[in-house]
Amino acid sequence: MAGRVKRRQSTPREVDRRGERRSPVTREKQREKSTGRERSQQPQAENRARPPATEHPSVAPPRKPRSEGEKPLPIRPHGPGLEILYGRQVVREALRAGRRRFVQVMLAAGIETGGIVAEIVARAQERDCPVQTVLRAQLDALGDVHHQGVAAEVGPFPHSDLDDLLNVAKAQGEPPLLLILDHLQDPQNLGSLLRTAEAVGVHGAILPERRAAGITPAVSHASAGAVEHLSVALVTNLAQTIEYLKTQSVWLVGLEPQAIPYDRADLKGPLALVVGAEGAGLSRLVREKCDFLISLPLSGHVGSLNAAVAGAIALYEARRQRAL
Repeated sequence: MAGRVKRRQSTPREVDRRGERRSPVTREKQREKSTGRERSQQPQAENRARPPATEHPSVAPPRKPRSEGEKPLPIRPHGPGLEILYGRQVVREALRAGRRRFVQVMLAAGIETGGIVAEIVARAQERDCPVQTVLRAQLDALGDVHHQGVAAEVGPFPHSDLDDLLNVAKAQGEPPLLLILDHLQDPQNLGSLLRTAEAVGVHGAILPERRAAGITPAVSHASAGAVEHLSVALVTNLAQTIEYLKTQSVWLVGLEPQAIPYDRADLKGPLALVVGAEGAGLSRLVREKCDFLISLPLSGHVGSLNAAVAGAIALYEARRQRAL
Protein backbone atom coordinates (compact mmCIF):
# COMPACT_ATOMS: atom_id res chain seq x y z
CA MET A 1 0.00 0.00 0.00
CA ALA A 2 1.28 3.44 -0.96
CA GLY A 3 2.63 5.60 1.90
CA ARG A 4 2.92 2.72 4.41
CA VAL A 5 6.25 2.57 6.22
CA LYS A 6 7.77 -0.86 6.46
CA ARG A 7 8.42 -1.91 10.13
CA ARG A 8 12.03 -2.79 10.84
CA GLN A 9 12.47 -6.30 12.23
CA SER A 10 14.14 -6.41 15.68
CA THR A 11 17.19 -8.55 16.02
CA PRO A 12 17.15 -11.41 18.53
CA ARG A 13 19.58 -9.47 20.76
CA GLU A 14 17.33 -6.40 20.85
CA VAL A 15 14.26 -8.46 21.58
CA ASP A 16 16.06 -10.24 24.35
CA ARG A 17 17.28 -6.96 25.89
CA ARG A 18 13.75 -5.54 26.02
CA GLY A 19 12.38 -8.79 27.31
CA GLU A 20 9.52 -8.89 24.77
CA ARG A 21 10.09 -12.24 23.11
CA ARG A 22 12.60 -14.93 23.94
CA SER A 23 13.18 -18.23 22.32
CA PRO A 24 12.86 -21.44 24.45
CA VAL A 25 16.64 -21.80 24.33
CA THR A 26 17.19 -18.27 25.61
CA ARG A 27 14.65 -18.70 28.43
CA GLU A 28 16.29 -21.97 29.51
CA LYS A 29 19.73 -20.36 29.65
CA GLN A 30 18.35 -17.46 31.69
CA ARG A 31 16.71 -19.92 34.12
CA GLU A 32 20.02 -21.76 34.59
CA LYS A 33 21.84 -18.50 35.35
CA SER A 34 19.20 -17.48 37.89
CA THR A 35 19.30 -20.89 39.59
CA GLY A 36 23.08 -20.76 39.77
CA ARG A 37 23.00 -17.36 41.47
CA GLU A 38 20.50 -18.62 44.08
CA ARG A 39 22.63 -21.66 44.85
CA SER A 40 25.77 -19.55 45.26
CA GLN A 41 23.98 -17.14 47.62
CA GLN A 42 22.25 -19.78 49.77
CA PRO A 43 25.31 -20.96 51.85
CA GLN A 44 26.24 -17.35 52.56
CA ALA A 45 22.78 -16.63 53.94
CA GLU A 46 22.94 -19.76 56.09
CA ASN A 47 26.35 -18.75 57.42
CA ARG A 48 25.04 -15.34 58.36
CA ALA A 49 22.10 -16.86 60.24
CA ARG A 50 24.12 -19.50 62.08
CA PRO A 51 25.17 -18.37 65.60
CA PRO A 52 28.84 -18.62 66.56
CA ALA A 53 29.97 -21.93 68.03
CA THR A 54 30.55 -22.14 71.78
CA GLU A 55 32.48 -24.56 73.93
CA HIS A 56 29.32 -26.06 75.40
CA PRO A 57 25.91 -26.29 73.68
CA SER A 58 24.12 -24.84 76.70
CA VAL A 59 26.54 -21.93 77.25
CA ALA A 60 25.64 -18.57 75.75
CA PRO A 61 28.41 -16.91 73.68
CA PRO A 62 30.14 -13.75 74.96
CA ARG A 63 29.12 -10.30 73.80
CA LYS A 64 31.90 -8.82 71.70
CA PRO A 65 32.86 -5.13 72.00
CA ARG A 66 31.15 -2.91 69.43
CA SER A 67 34.46 -1.40 68.39
CA GLU A 68 38.14 -2.11 68.82
CA GLY A 69 38.52 0.71 71.33
CA GLU A 70 35.61 -0.37 73.53
CA LYS A 71 36.61 -2.01 76.80
CA PRO A 72 34.77 -5.17 77.92
CA LEU A 73 31.94 -4.51 80.33
CA PRO A 74 33.09 -5.19 83.91
CA ILE A 75 31.24 -7.87 85.84
CA ARG A 76 29.10 -6.33 88.56
CA PRO A 77 26.21 -7.67 90.66
CA HIS A 78 22.85 -6.78 89.13
CA GLY A 79 21.09 -5.95 92.37
CA PRO A 80 21.49 -5.15 96.06
CA GLY A 81 22.61 -8.05 98.21
CA LEU A 82 24.10 -9.94 95.28
CA GLU A 83 27.81 -10.74 95.06
CA ILE A 84 30.29 -12.41 92.74
CA LEU A 85 31.86 -15.71 93.77
CA TYR A 86 34.98 -16.71 91.87
CA GLY A 87 37.02 -19.88 91.48
CA ARG A 88 36.02 -23.34 90.31
CA GLN A 89 35.94 -25.01 93.72
CA VAL A 90 33.95 -22.18 95.29
CA VAL A 91 31.27 -22.11 92.58
CA ARG A 92 30.96 -25.90 92.55
CA GLU A 93 30.65 -26.16 96.35
CA ALA A 94 28.10 -23.36 96.45
CA LEU A 95 26.05 -25.24 93.84
CA ARG A 96 26.44 -28.50 95.76
CA ALA A 97 25.40 -26.89 99.05
CA GLY A 98 22.29 -25.43 97.42
CA ARG A 99 21.90 -22.69 100.03
CA ARG A 100 22.50 -19.62 97.90
CA ARG A 101 20.34 -18.15 95.16
CA PHE A 102 22.16 -18.36 91.83
CA VAL A 103 21.54 -15.62 89.25
CA GLN A 104 24.04 -16.76 86.64
CA VAL A 105 27.26 -18.73 86.15
CA MET A 106 29.99 -17.16 84.02
CA LEU A 107 32.73 -19.05 82.16
CA ALA A 108 35.71 -17.45 80.44
CA ALA A 109 35.76 -17.83 76.66
CA GLY A 110 38.00 -20.72 75.60
CA ILE A 111 37.90 -22.53 78.93
CA GLU A 112 38.14 -26.32 78.88
CA THR A 113 34.66 -27.68 79.56
CA GLY A 114 35.59 -31.04 81.01
CA GLY A 115 35.99 -32.16 84.61
CA ILE A 116 34.87 -29.73 87.28
CA VAL A 117 33.66 -27.17 84.72
CA ALA A 118 31.33 -29.76 83.19
CA GLU A 119 29.99 -30.51 86.67
CA ILE A 120 29.39 -26.81 87.30
CA VAL A 121 27.44 -26.49 84.04
CA ALA A 122 25.39 -29.60 84.81
CA ARG A 123 24.53 -28.46 88.34
CA ALA A 124 23.62 -25.00 87.08
CA GLN A 125 21.27 -26.54 84.51
CA GLU A 126 19.60 -28.59 87.25
CA ARG A 127 18.78 -25.32 89.01
CA ASP A 128 17.69 -23.57 85.77
CA CYS A 129 20.56 -21.14 86.24
CA PRO A 130 21.81 -19.43 83.05
CA VAL A 131 25.41 -20.16 82.05
CA GLN A 132 27.09 -17.33 80.14
CA THR A 133 30.40 -17.12 78.33
CA VAL A 134 32.27 -13.90 79.11
CA LEU A 135 35.57 -12.47 77.98
CA ARG A 136 38.46 -13.44 80.23
CA ALA A 137 39.31 -9.75 80.55
CA GLN A 138 35.96 -9.26 82.28
CA LEU A 139 36.88 -11.82 84.93
CA ASP A 140 40.35 -10.32 85.25
CA ALA A 141 38.67 -6.99 86.04
CA LEU A 142 37.40 -8.52 89.31
CA GLY A 143 40.82 -7.64 90.71
CA ASP A 144 43.83 -9.56 91.94
CA VAL A 145 41.89 -12.80 92.39
CA HIS A 146 42.44 -16.36 91.21
CA HIS A 147 39.17 -16.88 89.33
CA GLN A 148 40.32 -19.86 87.18
CA GLY A 149 37.94 -18.78 84.42
CA VAL A 150 34.80 -19.34 86.52
CA ALA A 151 32.56 -16.96 88.46
CA ALA A 152 28.95 -16.80 89.60
CA GLU A 153 26.51 -14.09 90.58
CA VAL A 154 24.79 -15.25 93.74
CA GLY A 155 22.70 -14.12 96.66
CA PRO A 156 24.17 -13.33 100.10
CA PHE A 157 25.60 -15.99 102.38
CA PRO A 158 22.79 -17.55 104.46
CA HIS A 159 23.64 -17.11 108.15
CA SER A 160 22.14 -19.28 110.86
CA ASP A 161 20.79 -18.61 114.32
CA LEU A 162 22.76 -19.70 117.36
CA ASP A 163 20.17 -22.34 118.24
CA ASP A 164 20.43 -23.74 114.71
CA LEU A 165 24.05 -24.70 115.41
CA LEU A 166 23.04 -26.60 118.54
CA ASN A 167 20.22 -28.29 116.64
CA VAL A 168 22.68 -29.52 114.00
CA ALA A 169 24.61 -31.39 116.71
CA LYS A 170 21.40 -32.71 118.22
CA ALA A 171 20.18 -33.99 114.84
CA GLN A 172 23.47 -35.85 114.38
CA GLY A 173 23.32 -37.33 117.87
CA GLU A 174 26.65 -35.77 118.87
CA PRO A 175 27.79 -33.41 121.63
CA PRO A 176 28.14 -29.90 120.18
CA LEU A 177 31.51 -28.93 118.73
CA LEU A 178 31.52 -25.22 117.92
CA LEU A 179 34.13 -22.69 116.82
CA ILE A 180 34.04 -19.12 118.15
CA LEU A 181 36.25 -16.51 116.48
CA ASP A 182 37.09 -13.52 118.65
CA HIS A 183 37.36 -10.69 116.07
CA LEU A 184 39.52 -12.49 113.52
CA GLN A 185 40.11 -9.93 110.76
CA ASP A 186 42.25 -11.55 108.09
CA PRO A 187 40.07 -13.10 105.34
CA GLN A 188 42.73 -15.67 104.47
CA ASN A 189 43.04 -16.86 108.08
CA LEU A 190 39.28 -16.91 108.50
CA GLY A 191 38.70 -18.90 105.32
CA SER A 192 41.47 -21.36 106.10
CA LEU A 193 40.19 -21.99 109.63
CA LEU A 194 36.59 -22.41 108.46
CA ARG A 195 37.79 -24.93 105.88
CA THR A 196 39.41 -26.95 108.67
CA ALA A 197 36.28 -26.62 110.81
CA GLU A 198 34.09 -28.04 108.06
CA ALA A 199 36.56 -30.88 107.41
CA VAL A 200 36.73 -31.77 111.12
CA GLY A 201 32.95 -31.87 111.42
CA VAL A 202 32.33 -28.74 113.49
CA HIS A 203 28.60 -28.17 113.88
CA GLY A 204 28.90 -24.43 113.37
CA ALA A 205 31.00 -21.30 113.70
CA ILE A 206 30.20 -18.09 115.58
CA LEU A 207 31.44 -14.67 114.42
CA PRO A 208 30.89 -11.18 115.85
CA GLU A 209 28.99 -8.77 113.62
CA ARG A 210 31.42 -5.87 114.08
CA ARG A 211 35.20 -5.41 113.94
CA ALA A 212 35.74 -8.80 112.31
CA ALA A 213 35.92 -10.35 108.86
CA GLY A 214 32.61 -11.64 107.53
CA ILE A 215 31.76 -14.34 105.01
CA THR A 216 32.78 -12.52 101.84
CA PRO A 217 33.67 -14.00 98.43
CA ALA A 218 37.34 -13.69 99.45
CA VAL A 219 36.70 -15.77 102.59
CA SER A 220 34.71 -18.33 100.63
CA HIS A 221 37.57 -18.59 98.14
CA ALA A 222 40.14 -18.96 100.94
CA SER A 223 38.07 -21.85 102.31
CA ALA A 224 37.96 -23.49 98.86
CA GLY A 225 34.17 -23.34 99.11
CA ALA A 226 34.01 -25.31 102.38
CA VAL A 227 32.22 -22.47 104.19
CA GLU A 228 29.29 -22.93 101.78
CA HIS A 229 28.49 -26.15 103.70
CA LEU A 230 29.09 -24.74 107.19
CA SER A 231 26.52 -23.16 109.51
CA VAL A 232 27.72 -19.72 110.59
CA ALA A 233 26.00 -17.49 113.15
CA LEU A 234 26.59 -13.75 113.55
CA VAL A 235 26.20 -12.38 117.10
CA THR A 236 26.28 -8.86 118.50
CA ASN A 237 28.00 -9.73 121.78
CA LEU A 238 30.45 -12.60 122.22
CA ALA A 239 30.43 -12.42 126.04
CA GLN A 240 26.65 -12.80 126.17
CA THR A 241 26.83 -15.61 123.60
CA ILE A 242 29.32 -17.47 125.79
CA GLU A 243 27.01 -17.13 128.79
CA TYR A 244 24.10 -18.50 126.77
CA LEU A 245 26.14 -21.49 125.59
CA LYS A 246 27.00 -22.27 129.19
CA THR A 247 23.27 -22.56 129.95
CA GLN A 248 23.17 -25.18 127.17
CA SER A 249 25.88 -27.23 128.94
CA VAL A 250 28.59 -26.24 126.46
CA TRP A 251 32.14 -25.83 127.83
CA LEU A 252 34.10 -22.82 126.59
CA VAL A 253 37.80 -23.44 125.84
CA GLY A 254 40.09 -20.60 124.79
CA LEU A 255 43.45 -20.75 123.01
CA GLU A 256 46.20 -18.86 124.84
CA PRO A 257 50.04 -18.93 124.74
CA GLN A 258 50.41 -19.80 128.45
CA ALA A 259 47.89 -22.42 129.56
CA ILE A 260 47.26 -26.19 129.83
CA PRO A 261 48.92 -28.12 126.97
CA TYR A 262 46.18 -28.87 124.45
CA ASP A 263 46.81 -32.64 124.49
CA ARG A 264 46.30 -32.84 128.27
CA ALA A 265 42.91 -31.16 128.32
CA ASP A 266 39.60 -33.01 128.13
CA LEU A 267 38.00 -31.97 124.83
CA LYS A 268 35.51 -34.83 124.44
CA GLY A 269 32.28 -33.28 125.73
CA PRO A 270 30.08 -30.41 124.49
CA LEU A 271 32.70 -27.87 123.49
CA ALA A 272 33.17 -24.45 121.94
CA LEU A 273 36.75 -23.59 120.99
CA VAL A 274 37.51 -19.85 121.12
CA VAL A 275 40.28 -18.52 118.86
CA GLY A 276 41.51 -14.94 119.27
CA ALA A 277 42.49 -12.34 116.72
CA GLU A 278 45.86 -12.17 115.00
CA GLY A 279 48.39 -10.62 117.38
CA ALA A 280 45.95 -9.51 120.06
CA GLY A 281 44.66 -12.97 120.93
CA LEU A 282 41.58 -13.31 123.10
CA SER A 283 39.94 -10.14 124.37
CA ARG A 284 40.00 -9.72 128.15
CA LEU A 285 36.28 -10.26 128.74
CA VAL A 286 36.11 -13.32 126.50
CA ARG A 287 39.19 -14.81 128.18
CA GLU A 288 37.67 -14.36 131.61
CA LYS A 289 34.44 -16.06 130.58
CA CYS A 290 36.13 -19.18 129.20
CA ASP A 291 35.88 -22.26 131.43
CA PHE A 292 39.56 -23.07 130.87
CA LEU A 293 42.41 -22.25 128.51
CA ILE A 294 44.70 -24.47 126.43
CA SER A 295 47.99 -23.76 124.69
CA LEU A 296 50.19 -25.21 121.96
CA PRO A 297 53.78 -25.90 123.12
CA LEU A 298 56.45 -24.20 121.04
CA SER A 299 60.07 -25.36 120.85
CA GLY A 300 61.43 -23.06 118.14
CA HIS A 301 62.41 -19.41 118.02
CA VAL A 302 58.97 -18.01 117.13
CA GLY A 303 56.67 -17.06 119.97
CA SER A 304 53.31 -17.86 118.42
CA LEU A 305 51.48 -19.63 115.60
CA ASN A 306 49.17 -18.32 112.93
CA ALA A 307 45.60 -18.16 114.28
CA ALA A 308 44.34 -20.50 111.56
CA VAL A 309 47.10 -23.04 112.22
CA ALA A 310 46.66 -22.97 116.00
CA GLY A 311 42.90 -23.33 115.69
CA ALA A 312 43.27 -26.21 113.25
CA ILE A 313 45.58 -28.16 115.60
CA ALA A 314 43.18 -27.72 118.53
CA LEU A 315 40.16 -28.75 116.44
CA TYR A 316 41.85 -31.94 115.28
CA GLU A 317 42.80 -32.78 118.85
CA ALA A 318 39.15 -32.42 119.87
CA ARG A 319 38.16 -34.64 116.94
CA ARG A 320 40.77 -37.24 117.94
CA GLN A 321 39.55 -37.38 121.52
CA ARG A 322 35.90 -37.60 120.52
CA ALA A 323 36.68 -40.55 118.25
CA LEU A 324 38.17 -42.61 121.12
